[in-house]
Amino acid sequence: MSEFDQQPDRIYQHRQGEVGDFAFDSAVARVFPDMIQRSVPGYAETVAMSGIIAGRYAQANTRLYDLGCSLGAVTLAMRHGVKAEGCRIIGLDNSDSMIERARHYVALDDGRVEVELHCADITQVELSNASVTALNFVLQFIAPSERLALLQKIAAATCDGGALILSEKLCFDDIEQRIQTELHHDFKRANGYSDLEIAQKRSAIENVLIPETEAVHIERLRQAGFRHVVRWYQCFNFASFLAIK
Repeated sequence: MSEFDQQPDRIYQHRQGEVGDFAFDSAVARVFPDMIQRSVPGYAETVAMSGIIAGRYAQANTRLYDLGCSLGAVTLAMRHGVKAEGCRIIGLDNSDSMIERARHYVALDDGRVEVELHCADITQVELSNASVTALNFVLQFIAPSERLALLQKIAAATCDGGALILSEKLCFDDIEQRIQTELHHDFKRANGYSDLEIAQKRSAIENVLIPETEAVHIERLRQAGFRHVVRWYQCFNFASFLAIK
């Protein structure tokens, strides 16, 4: 077995005395494809459509960013979706374990668009000459007080007519929140997670992943400098927005 072989997610399979905060460490990196497919409804469609969106909005001789790229699934989708000449895709993630595995997968890929991968804090790195940026299920892990500044930085780096793909877990008013949460848990059970795994994962992530409403996301994207914002996809309590500068 190769060190890069994907493994099933059994991180929360056994009862833990004290569930620590969730982190994108080496244990998560090993099981991440299985974890996210079984935990995030519509994830595969979001990745695939990110490639299609990149194909429409990528401009010649510009950069495409995958911020919080994890193992590079969206990076590769954009790589195969881009039609414009002279583009470069830059994937950034603050987890060494994720970047190490992403480099392995990119090296195996036969796409023609140049890809760079860097371990970096996306709130600190400088961005420029961007036509497409993907921020998929990442903003929710950043402190709410820092979210507007990050989106303003992305908007300032984006060419006129360029796009941001923002995918997030949403929260809702009380009744809808209960319904969406129940459906999300049913989705996890249908994918083989036990009630213990669901409960322990929820405990691990509740202080790390802080969701917001659709209205908050749309207003902040406009405040950041994007002219048009549309929700192009939603599955239960996960949604993706397209913001055009």
